[in-house]
Amino acid sequence: MNWLVKTFSRRHNWSIPYLIFLLIFVVLPMILIVYYAFHDADGNMTLRNFTKFISNAEAANTFVYSIGIAIITTLLCILLGYPAAYILSNSELCRSKVMVVLFILPMWINILVRTLATVALFDFLSLPLGEGALIFGMVYNFLPFMIYPIYNTMQKMDHSYIEAAQDLGASPMKVFTKVMVPLSMPGVMSGVMMVFMPTISTFAIAELLTMNNIKLFGTTIQENINNGMWNYGAALSLIMLVIIFATNLFSDEDDTSTTNEGGII
Repeated sequence: MNWLVKTFSRRHNWSIPYLIFLLIFVVLPMILIVYYAFHDADGNMTLRNFTKFISNAEAANTFVYSIGIAIITTLLCILLGYPAAYILSNSELCRSKVMVVLFILPMWINILVRTLATVALFDFLSLPLGEGALIFGMVYNFLPFMIYPIYNTMQKMDHSYIEAAQDLGASPMKVFTKVMVPLSMPGVMSGVMMVFMPTISTFAIAELLTMNNIKLFGTTIQENINNGMWNYGAALSLIMLVIIFATNLFSDEDDTSTTNEGGII
């Protein structure tokens, strides 16, 4: 007992439970995914799981289609979320915490509940379920994840840059495009990360809003794992992890260039 008290009396030791959690629920599953991806059902090391994905036209087409849906969803979320975040951060009426909570409130509701509500809405309006419903449901579910990071960045923005641009005679459009947009890019990139990757890997939204007629990459992974094809499913999951890692690298580089640009302005 004394050892436990002495251990947690030091602040840096408070991270030990979190490190244990990471090892069990993050690192260990990652190791298992890599192991299964590079082995066959008999435990022999192989690259067959990856060559199967490349040679399988259906899986490759599903992957490309999922990226297309993710790009469309992300662009729509930016087009709808950026103005909303701008209004929330600049309008005196919208600066109240109540307005911000109203925009973030959908994030507190389970994604399946929101999707089922979308299905009921389309049924009530006698609208067909399909690709249009899928994109609508994706945007509806992930839009708050785009609005909040942009709003948070705009709230913390140094407004002296805007005032300096106005003092130098810049028009409102110039101030917006040359100052506001570059300085808010870290929030936009965070929003892109929070929308783009989940859109590719999700499967429940596609199943519910298309009556299981349209498959996304997440559906392919889920079907293979449910059918006991752990090795092939792990290979597909590893491909997703590589894409997430590459997107993170791109996001970090973009944030650095944006910061440098902001310093020049």
